[in-house]
Amino acid sequence: MKIGFIGGGNMAEAMIKGMTSRGMKDILVSEPRNERRQYLQENFGIETTESNKEAASSCDIIILAVKPQNMDSALDEISEVITEDKTVVSIAAGITLAYLASKLKTKKLIRVMPNTPALVQEGISVISLCECFSGRDISVVREILMSIGKVITLPEKYMDAVTAVSGSGPAFIALFIEAMIEGGIKTGLNNDDALTLAVQTLTGTSKLLDSGMSPSKLREMVTSPKGTTAAGLKTFDEKGFKGIVSDAIEAAKNRAEELGKGGS
Repeated sequence: MKIGFIGGGNMAEAMIKGMTSRGMKDILVSEPRNERRQYLQENFGIETTESNKEAASSCDIIILAVKPQNMDSALDEISEVITEDKTVVSIAAGITLAYLASKLKTKKLIRVMPNTPALVQEGISVISLCECFSGRDISVVREILMSIGKVITLPEKYMDAVTAVSGSGPAFIALFIEAMIEGGIKTGLNNDDALTLAVQTLTGTSKLLDSGMSPSKLREMVTSPKGTTAAGLKTFDEKGFKGIVSDAIEAAKNRAEELGKGGS
């Protein structure tokens, strides 16, 4: 079964890296930039083309890895070669199954929201698909996504919220780490030491949470009455930290909804 990518950017590369590490080599990527095509060929031993239509016509599963703003033009270009036996997977934020169905002849449509940690095979991908769709193609898509991290399936109505939490989440967490580093420098650390402390603290905390410990339990474990952590948490509380994070998640969700309605 041949897998095609429309777009050869960072997320496509992450997926290709995961796929090839598991022996999935029958891959064709359409990408307009010549230097990018050469990079993908040399690093992963796959085929590339500058033609979206060629990739769509010659592959069984087509993964749409273009920006939401470019989806219309990409679909217009490939729609005539998407037959009912092909499976089409979109990884673009805000692009709905109904929108894809209005543009393409196939009913074998899957919407996926991966995230950036897929670049190191530690991502989380959420799948939504039509209940009428089953078969081997779904298993292949799940295998592709499992090569870059964990996979869960949710109804499509949750996908904009998923986009906000796990799609945008890495940037939100990175901003918090930036602030920790700046705070460390302000209190006397050099940049390298502050970076090491902040990143390793994030890594270790993530592993504790992944082991099954709840966030509230971990917070309580670290916080002693009238101690240093309590002083810091009090400042967060006074500044409305949780409210700020909640507002950011809601803003990202609303933007995903706008993109799904054709917003630019």
